[in-house]
Amino acid sequence: MQTVIRFTLLAALACASTFARSGELAVRAEQRAQALQDKVIAWRRDIHQHPELSNREVRTAKLVADHLCALGIEVRTGVAHTGVVGVLKGGKPGPVVALRADMDALPVVEEVDLPFASKVRTNYNGQDVGVMHACGHDAHTAILLGVAELLSGMRNEIPGTVKLVFQPAEEGPPPGEKGGAPLMIEEGVLENPRPDAIFGLHVISGIPTNVLTYRPGPVMASADWVYITVNGRQTHGAWPWKGVDPVVTASQIVLGMQTIVSRQVDVSKEPAVVTLATIHGGTRKNIIPDTVEMSGTIRTFDEEMRADIHARIEHIARHVAEGAHATAEVKIEKAAPVTANDPALTERMLPTLKRVAGDGNIRLQPRVMVAEDFSYFQQKVPGLFFFIGITPKDADMSKAAPNHSPRFVVDESGLLLGVRALAALALDFLQQK
Repeated sequence: MQTVIRFTLLAALACASTFARSGELAVRAEQRAQALQDKVIAWRRDIHQHPELSNREVRTAKLVADHLCALGIEVRTGVAHTGVVGVLKGGKPGPVVALRADMDALPVVEEVDLPFASKVRTNYNGQDVGVMHACGHDAHTAILLGVAELLSGMRNEIPGTVKLVFQPAEEGPPPGEKGGAPLMIEEGVLENPRPDAIFGLHVISGIPTNVLTYRPGPVMASADWVYITVNGRQTHGAWPWKGVDPVVTASQIVLGMQTIVSRQVDVSKEPAVVTLATIHGGTRKNIIPDTVEMSGTIRTFDEEMRADIHARIEHIARHVAEGAHATAEVKIEKAAPVTANDPALTERMLPTLKRVAGDGNIRLQPRVMVAEDFSYFQQKVPGLFFFIGITPKDADMSKAAPNHSPRFVVDESGLLLGVRALAALALDFLQQK
């Protein structure tokens, strides 16, 4: 009995010592974070004013690499085209944790009146387009730059290694190119050293500034791209019976596909979305064209339902076309799996998130149908992905312009919470391992 008591007492003392060290580091990290707020906002504005599309993040990557090098962090560039990976080795032995931020912008013309609004234009899929950070990746990059500076100033006390992953092409690489998280993994981002866990975040509209949301298990849907080409036979618009009309056929396919979620799959088990978002065909108002092309997206949380919906899309498109004496070619590309937070890791790090967010500012996140290629990292190592609100608390949340809108706005006072959260997760994980 005395031996048991002695070991229990030693364990308690060791635990108390660990908590004390953790508390000291946490206090120091908080102090350092506060001092970085202006820098983080400045980085975010600079990146926002100079947005770059997927696999083209050359300027952003240079900004990131230059800053990491200036901090004395080991840097690897050119990962998955423009990705940057920094390895910050602590002064003490320990595990490895990875932190990830995405860097790419979207082909969107900004409609927000800001002194640092984007005026950039470029070519995207053969079209002249505006470019905007309409999803907050500028904020993510700036936040992780702040975390890098914060932790580099404490490296002698860090028990382990922090891997800083600045990822290109989260929104998807251009047609015909590889990119994003899958290519980073293929090129060894999770090796030498291999992380024991990975953390990431996303700023999100419609959640009050400085509110943090999380969810164990599946939190974001899988994403697939669907492409349908309907082939008819061209004729004069006044003589439709002399041809096969792909426009009418495509319209019938669109309507048929609306019944997949509403009538054919059991959405009481899992939610799903099938959306056809583009339709193109014809050149002149009195000519029925040969071909109509459509594209869209599929969102699911269950692999069996995902496969079932793929099969139903193929069936409807082909058979509706056949009934009109047309043909339909269907191509489905898997873009991202379900973003699923590791339940054990989430439970373990929840006290950290609660401490950082504070009472009343942490919420359970409902599942959302948008997708994230952070999910690829989670398939390889335990991962936790969470959300930071960036809509002012006095605003009408229901009217806040959503992510991907040309009117998307970031309340920059919420960026500091992102810095504090990622830094705290990294430090607490390394000390608890």
